[in-house]
Amino acid sequence: MSVETINPATGQVEHRQALLSPDQVDAVLAAAHAAFPAWSTRSIESRGEVLHAVAGVLRKRREELQQVMSAEMGKLRKEGLAEIDKCAAVCDYYADHAAGYLAPQPIATEAQRSYVRYEPLGCVFAVMPWNFPFWQVFRFLAPGLMAGNVAVLKHASNVPRCADAILDVLREAGLPEGAFGVLHIDNDQAAKVIADPRIAGVTLTGSERAGSSVAATAGKHLKKCVMELGGSDAFVVLEDADLDAAVAGAVSSRFGNAGQTCIAAKRFIVVEAIADEFVRRFVEAASKLRLGDPQDEATTLAPMARQDLRDTLHKQVTDSIARGAKPLLGCEPDASYAGYPASILDGVKPGMPAYSEELFGPVASVLRVADEAEAVRVANDTSFGLGGSVWTGDAERGERIAGQLQCGAAFVNAIVRSDQRLPFGGTKRSGFGRELAAHGIHEFTNIKTVWVA
Repeated sequence: MSVETINPATGQVEHRQALLSPDQVDAVLAAAHAAFPAWSTRSIESRGEVLHAVAGVLRKRREELQQVMSAEMGKLRKEGLAEIDKCAAVCDYYADHAAGYLAPQPIATEAQRSYVRYEPLGCVFAVMPWNFPFWQVFRFLAPGLMAGNVAVLKHASNVPRCADAILDVLREAGLPEGAFGVLHIDNDQAAKVIADPRIAGVTLTGSERAGSSVAATAGKHLKKCVMELGGSDAFVVLEDADLDAAVAGAVSSRFGNAGQTCIAAKRFIVVEAIADEFVRRFVEAASKLRLGDPQDEATTLAPMARQDLRDTLHKQVTDSIARGAKPLLGCEPDASYAGYPASILDGVKPGMPAYSEELFGPVASVLRVADEAEAVRVANDTSFGLGGSVWTGDAERGERIAGQLQCGAAFVNAIVRSDQRLPFGGTKRSGFGRELAAHGIHEFTNIKTVWVA
């Protein structure tokens, strides 16, 4: 059995990927199992040397790697280059900082010595999405390898060459054979991998539906898991906000990566006092974005990754319009294979898909509110809880409101983003567990208490 990958900019089949047989899957798992003892007992300094080498290979091959991303899921050239640079930076960061995160933590007790150790678990199975096909992998992999774990990857079916390119980069950098493996498998095969006793933990970034299924299987087999799922982030604009900054942030957050970002601003909650002016500026700025060839520097909006995703998004838009939302910009598919223009819906209210569902594409939902209190209530009136931002001229006011947002990351006068120095993850139906920073590197460790009488 094989899976076709289609270039979203051209509609042409780029690649056919054969799925692995049971024996081939077993060989990858066996290699990871065999690699773990030696990798986990290497000094952290030695592991860091490998991660620094990985960063070097990523930078050397950044142009080639972004082209693979662009062909498989439509990434703009400049966005792809930035993604590879971010992957290199996270490798360097954990190579330099993992020793501090993993150092034994002394605890004062009546014992002669008592402390907490962080020990690797074994092989982590990663189920990763297509929207950031390199960053999502390195976000779990860099801290995981530095903690002494090994990993196997099931990537999204439309980015198989990205998965193979990551493996090739790691091999070129000198990662030992088996310490990272790629599994080109379907969902039924993935469930069997989770159940395999050689798998110690599972991490997934993806949809709510995928997370529910994978978490249920992991729970059945008592495997630790981290779930980073969907989001419908609030972008709260108060009457004292700097509208120039807010509009620039709104365009960047909503339309970057063709709007296909879990932590993109999706619900623009604007107080009535400045709503008309914000919306006018937002429409004007978004209307300047241009769909086109992702490799053309003049293109400022990427195509969506697949035609079926574009069609699903458009149905959400038309259903919302049928229920009373006002289309201010776009809201009709482009003539290209998977293009969708920058789009803005105004007057979004409860009962519309644009209010309650995640719109995973370049469509902004404007929700008008009377004041700050209503803005907070509406921001939290969602089943998601990944990120949120608040825009105000009063930083103290913004920080107070940020504390009221029910999400994993709240930003004041800045767009929500992932940063290797800060824990990343959500609450409610956006998942559980954390990636990055000390919290992330500790997720797949045995947090062991040691007591010496």
